[in-house]
Amino acid sequence: MPKVTLYNQTGSQVGDIELSEAIFGIEPNESVLFDAVVMQQASQRQGTHATKGRSDVRGGGRKPWRQKGTGRARQGSIRSPQWVGGGVVFGPQPRSYAYKIPKKQRRLALKSALSSKVNADEILVLEGLNFDSPKTKEMKAVLSGLSVGRKALVVTADYNDAVALSARNIPGVKFITAEGVNVLDLLNYDQLIITQDAVKKVEEVLA
Repeated sequence: MPKVTLYNQTGSQVGDIELSEAIFGIEPNESVLFDAVVMQQASQRQGTHATKGRSDVRGGGRKPWRQKGTGRARQGSIRSPQWVGGGVVFGPQPRSYAYKIPKKQRRLALKSALSSKVNADEILVLEGLNFDSPKTKEMKAVLSGLSVGRKALVVTADYNDAVALSARNIPGVKFITAEGVNVLDLLNYDQLIITQDAVKKVEEVLA
């Protein structure tokens, strides 16, 4: 079983914690991780792009010139695709790019991402994380005590308004709950700061 150091909120070591071998100790599957990241990124695309076809652009109600006798090529409308200002042929239209990969693959990708954090020594487990009131200064003190100077993902078992508000104004820091843990965030942030209760919750869900 992987064993990592347990810290308190001030950054002091208070012991060790054993993590589940089946979740935090597997060999990361890079192929599945790639598929999961592409799926998430595709689902985040807005898909609001749009072009106008020849029936959408203005004008073109009559033939530009008569069919025969002018010596020029025959034309039916000034809004045909070959005309400047004409409609676009097969242009992009609003659509959803979202798709899903199988549930087993999603779970394996999540386990692989968590295990990669443990392998790279990029996980910090806290005894608990709570503030009396939202204060960015207090969250900065926690990060400083843990010697976190890079992008950090903060995870708690349940939503904590004080922690969420304290973290949101710090560049490179993101707060989510254990239910919202995802592959893209785990790989995008350099350090994973997770509470002991959140670890148990993740293990319960992925067990």
